[in-house]
Amino acid sequence: MVQLPSGDILVSERSGDLRVIREGKLIESVITGLPKIDKNGQGGLLDLALDPDFINNSWLYFTYSDGSGAGRGSNTALMRAKLNMATMSLSEPTRLYKGKLNSTKGQHYGSRIAFDQQGYVYFSIGDRGKRDINPQDLNKDGGKIYRLHRDGQIPKDNPFFDDKGKKSAVFSYGHRNPQGLAFDTSTGVLWSHEHGPKGGDEINVISAGKNYGWPVISYGVNYSGTQFTDLTEKQGMQTPALYWLPSIAPSAMTFITSDKYPKLKGKFLLGSMKFGYIVVLEVNQNKVIRQSQLFKDLGRVRSLMQGIDGFIYVGLDGGGIKKILLQ
Repeated sequence: MVQLPSGDILVSERSGDLRVIREGKLIESVITGLPKIDKNGQGGLLDLALDPDFINNSWLYFTYSDGSGAGRGSNTALMRAKLNMATMSLSEPTRLYKGKLNSTKGQHYGSRIAFDQQGYVYFSIGDRGKRDINPQDLNKDGGKIYRLHRDGQIPKDNPFFDDKGKKSAVFSYGHRNPQGLAFDTSTGVLWSHEHGPKGGDEINVISAGKNYGWPVISYGVNYSGTQFTDLTEKQGMQTPALYWLPSIAPSAMTFITSDKYPKLKGKFLLGSMKFGYIVVLEVNQNKVIRQSQLFKDLGRVRSLMQGIDGFIYVGLDGGGIKKILLQ
């Protein structure tokens, strides 16, 4: 979800539609001008983000599963386009990045988008169901977090920019399926969460060039209960700031700066799809020092947003969009 300066809320549906909520009501018409989207498994229309200067340039960023290019299947792509609410349409579409080597696997597309205070855009691509191939290979897309200029150019100070045989857009690697990505705006530090295996969902502090270990190290096991690694740490690999046992199936992540929620300000919120609550994370010096839960039995929490109006909105699978009025 994103909220426009007008107060309208845009919502992406995995099925490929971009919808509008106006004054609490879903508009029947959809936004036109989206690219062709490969709707399969976990693929579809994924995350949305407004350009930091949206009020002046109208750029909307979004990720989606893109079936173009060599090979069958698809991979995650990042695109931006101009949003015109008068015509309910997108124009001037520019695909900024697409993961190469399409896969017919239907899982682990990611994907979340975040902007830092300097205006760089970050986004994630999951391992695309190829855990033993993509995440640890810097010559392959997947299992990575990427960093670009807003026009799609690759920053020259990216950690692997000058390394032959490595993807120069990569910011960090060794990820499974990052589906939460947000900056602590008080420190400028990027945090992520990612779906792990059974008992291995993680919160990570993201730093340039770091390897987050998937699938060499993990606290989880296969969903069948069998082990795929007996390592939880290894030299040169980052251990998580937090992991959940049992897994909570985390989804979305946002940092609260609004004065409307004094008890939540300066903390992260993320959703649990498995248990149907919102997790409150208090962090200090890049460590999680406390976690708690809000609103048990909400349903599958899919998305979270602090709107430009200062209110927090939560998107529920099959349950619509809710506005949090907690004091």
